[in-house]
Amino acid sequence: MSMANAVQEYARTLTLRTSTHYRVGPFTVRHNPGWELKYANYAIPDRDAEPTVHDVAALIDAFRERERLPRLEFLPAWAPAVEPALLAAGFTVESRAPLLVCAREGLRTPKPVDGLRIAVPATDAEFIDAARIQHHGFGGAGEPEPGTTTWLRSAAAGDGVAALAVLDGAPAGAGGCSVPVDGLSELVGLAVAAPFRRRGVGAALSAWLTERALDQGCRAVWLEPGDADVERIYAGIGYRRVGEKVNISLKPA
Repeated sequence: MSMANAVQEYARTLTLRTSTHYRVGPFTVRHNPGWELKYANYAIPDRDAEPTVHDVAALIDAFRERERLPRLEFLPAWAPAVEPALLAAGFTVESRAPLLVCAREGLRTPKPVDGLRIAVPATDAEFIDAARIQHHGFGGAGEPEPGTTTWLRSAAAGDGVAALAVLDGAPAGAGGCSVPVDGLSELVGLAVAAPFRRRGVGAALSAWLTERALDQGCRAVWLEPGDADVERIYAGIGYRRVGEKVNISLKPA
């Protein structure tokens, strides 16, 4: 299996392991009841799925019944018939993002940032600080919903990784690596607070998370960069492209 397909299988398997996932036709839906953020709620098609018009309509209805944006994240090459079926139903491509992977032999240490401290959150206040940074970093306003610390706490207490970066005495960045599946883990939710951007915090935090996941037994860590500038940061610490993912959604009626 190619590394790109291994990553897609990883994402699908991890979704199937969540207690809140559900199935609609040839789709597995990752549903987060405590967090409406679109990035936390999406469907993944089965490999080589060929959804019918009725399958797509049922998927849309399932999202809307749960007050979520109908949305999918997947590799087009994993299920070539899916994107055309979604486009025919009115879906719009949000983005096409590269998939990046880093193994032990490729990881590089970035330039140190004076005064930066990175550690696993331990107190309620630290988990809330980390969740707040992620919430704002991914477009949220105000305070994060109560459920936003759940994933971080689970990663910190289990086989995943959670991290809070502090610079100049203030919360500066947060992120995590999910529970590994077949030796793969996803670096996810990495965000840097606005006052601390372009100071090397993102690179340092990414390298710290990647190294910790590898130290815990992962053979590789993968991620989806937000844009070309972010991709260059990850490339600088050793991540390389292995494929492309499509993010696609249906605008509210």
